[in-house]
Amino acid sequence: MLEARQLSFQFAHNAPLLQAVSLTLSAGQWIGLSGDSGAGKSTLGKLLAGYLAPQAGDVALDGAALPKSGVQPVQWLPQSPELAVNPRWRVGKILREAWTPSDAQCQAFGIKTKWLSRFPQSLSGGELQRVCVLRALAPAVRFLVADEISTMLDPITQVELWQALKQEAQKRQLGVLVISHDTALLKRLCPLRYHLSEGQLKQVS
Repeated sequence: MLEARQLSFQFAHNAPLLQAVSLTLSAGQWIGLSGDSGAGKSTLGKLLAGYLAPQAGDVALDGAALPKSGVQPVQWLPQSPELAVNPRWRVGKILREAWTPSDAQCQAFGIKTKWLSRFPQSLSGGELQRVCVLRALAPAVRFLVADEISTMLDPITQVELWQALKQEAQKRQLGVLVISHDTALLKRLCPLRYHLSEGQLKQVS
């Protein structure tokens, strides 16, 4: 179980983004998170994955702090995949940075063998996003924070990406927090949904 417990966070001289926010994500559970731009959705995602440290409260995995080293059990996937890769590495090295997916897994995510010898800037955003999502699914990973990962993709690629991720998550009982402005997408994917506004989470129907 991944728990955010009474998290508070603000950037210097700005209004607080999060005020005593608590959230629980269980194995196999999909939770949706919406909110206006600048409301703090990505900040909450980064706190859950250990990219940022809360100014109050804590994040716990099965009651313990997140590990300081090794493959992180909570992975944050950003909207812009090009910001999450080393532009000097070929795609094959990027994909196998933490683990080596099987051919069947590559196929499920629509990753073509010819991409692996290329550099990331030669792939489209949708192609590179598929690589980044599969890279984040190392065996030690238990939770994903999918932060607007399909916003820039065409409708067909969106469906294919979410179908592949859903199948892998169900197989491994991964917990997934889906951050999106797309209400229809959140309703389709997530039985439980929250809206972040003025530093507080509110459950939505």
